[in-house]
Amino acid sequence: MAPTGVCVGVRVAALRSLLRPGAGIAWQRPQAARCLTARAERTMLRRIIRVDHAGEYGANRIYAGQMAVLGGGPVGPVIQQMWDQEKQHLEKFNELIVDHRVRPTLLMPFWNVAGFVLGAGTALLGKEGAMACTVAVEESISQHYNNQIRMLMEDDPERHKELLEVLKKFRDEEMEHHDTGLAHDAEMAPAYSLLKNIIQAGCKAAIYISERI
Repeated sequence: MAPTGVCVGVRVAALRSLLRPGAGIAWQRPQAARCLTARAERTMLRRIIRVDHAGEYGANRIYAGQMAVLGGGPVGPVIQQMWDQEKQHLEKFNELIVDHRVRPTLLMPFWNVAGFVLGAGTALLGKEGAMACTVAVEESISQHYNNQIRMLMEDDPERHKELLEVLKKFRDEEMEHHDTGLAHDAEMAPAYSLLKNIIQAGCKAAIYISERI
């Protein structure tokens, strides 16, 4: 498969610069060498959009579960505010999954149930349990967004500019949720470290599976 037109153009420019009179003989690997083929790029974008759509859907179900248990209490408005942002994230990925003709993960029915159960189950431990869940999930999602941002930047930041802006904005908002959880006593949850590690192991497994199925 031939490289994308963008990569070809960058390679040509790099070669011309080497052929200029007086150009140095030392050769440096052009940035274009990192560009993906058209097929590889489509595969990468589909995986990104599929898994992020699944992740935002799962996050919505987690907050729905938390609100079902704690929505009437003092922490209800805090959870609702974070949930409202997650709804906006999901709405955007609902658009991207159509625009890029990406098939959603086949595990959507599972994440529907699993997300709600995780949210409600940790909320039954109290406000601290719900916030510990928020910290664990949002930290995992933020790290995942950072990995995706790095991949897109290494390929072609200009070509992926629109998606990069979306991912950076959502990553920052996920980190705000993470910090909100810490500010609301997440670390006071029973067996906080164990609970966090278990949830994050589940998040890693969910990311791996949702990218591929």
